[in-house]
Amino acid sequence: MTKSKIVVINTGGTFNKIYNPLTGELEVSKESLALQEIIQYSYNIDFEVLNIISKDSLDMDDFDREKIVTTIKESKNDHFIVIHGTDTMHLSAKYVDEKVKDKTIIFTGAMLPMSINKVEATLNFAQAIGFLNSTIKNGVYVSMHGSVKNYKNLIKNRELGQFLNS
Repeated sequence: MTKSKIVVINTGGTFNKIYNPLTGELEVSKESLALQEIIQYSYNIDFEVLNIISKDSLDMDDFDREKIVTTIKESKNDHFIVIHGTDTMHLSAKYVDEKVKDKTIIFTGAMLPMSINKVEATLNFAQAIGFLNSTIKNGVYVSMHGSVKNYKNLIKNRELGQFLNS
C-alpha cells in the first residue's frame, strides 16, 4: 500500500502554544506536541515533521521566511503543510509564493491554541491534508475555518477573528 508523503514545516504560532504554569503565560512550544496528537490518526499519510522555527508569527521576519523557502526547496517532496501563526501568515505565504513555483504549499494555523481548543487546529490541519490528496495545481494556499484557497483569496478578518473568502 502506498502512502501519501507530506512534509510538515512547524514554525510555531498559536497552534502550538501551551500554558506555562511557572510564568502563567501561553508560550510557543518548541516541540510538535499538537501535531503529533493529530497525525497519530492519519494512517494513510507518511509525515515528515520539521520543527524549524518556534515563534509567534508577530516575531517572524524575512530571515525566518527564507528558512521556510530553503527547507521547501531542499526537500525532494512536492507537498507541504506549514504550521504558522495567523497574524503574519499572509506575509509568509506571499514571500514563499514569490520564491517557490514548483510545489504545493498550504499554510495553516489556529486562532486558539490546540491545547485549549482541539477542534479548530485539527479542522484546519485535516483540511490541508485532504486538499493535498486531491488533484490541485502547484501554488501557495491557506487552510482555515472550512476553506482552502489561494493565499490571496482567504483573508483574516481581524474584527471577527475569522478567515473569510475575499
